[in-house]
Amino acid sequence: MPADEPPVSAGPARSAPPPARQVLSDSVYEDIKTMVMDHEIAPGARVSIEALARALDVSPTPVREALARLEADGLVVKRSLSGYRATELLTRQGVEELFEMRLLLEPRAAALAALHADESQLDALEEIQEAMQSQPGPAGPYAAYREFAVLDQRFHDAVAQAAHRPLLADAVERLHAHLHIFRLSSLPQADDPTAAEHDRVVRAILRRSADRAAEAMADHLNHSLRRQLDRFTQQ
Repeated sequence: MPADEPPVSAGPARSAPPPARQVLSDSVYEDIKTMVMDHEIAPGARVSIEALARALDVSPTPVREALARLEADGLVVKRSLSGYRATELLTRQGVEELFEMRLLLEPRAAALAALHADESQLDALEEIQEAMQSQPGPAGPYAAYREFAVLDQRFHDAVAQAAHRPLLADAVERLHAHLHIFRLSSLPQADDPTAAEHDRVVRAILRRSADRAAEAMADHLNHSLRRQLDRFTQQ
């Protein structure tokens, strides 16, 4: 090849698939998470690493990694000398306190998102909202509504990220509200209103209306709180 001739391009680099170890770790995490969400591992019960490794036909290492992630999610707790235990379910008071925190944080996050979200963040909110509308609501086993739960948390986290207030976004994410709420026994609803309530929030943010965004988020959280408290009266 002549010295002044440019080298032939190899084309765009292709992203490598995740390593097998990461795939296994993610799979074990989802399996154990499902057991906790569906109470196959009962609230408050001790979690045996060895028993889970045998049940899932894996070594103890990915089980330990999964439990560390679940501890960060607030679904298990590690105690000295007794190992891991599944966290207890929220009580009625716990639900009320969780939503009290959300109502302090998330309407403000929505208002700031309306003022500061960039175009890519607005696009992401719309994409999450559209994806959520196609998913079944929270009824039945966790596997049936897992994508709904994931999208619900992504939506609230995305609103908080769009506020461009890192401490606020971190506080919203650390509540892990969706996991604690969806762990409670589901009440089937023919037409779950969550997606419609999210749509009001998105439209207000897209219109750059801080007041309406805060109001829409507060309305959504108050309605959600009432739905969660209904669980305690119907059990």
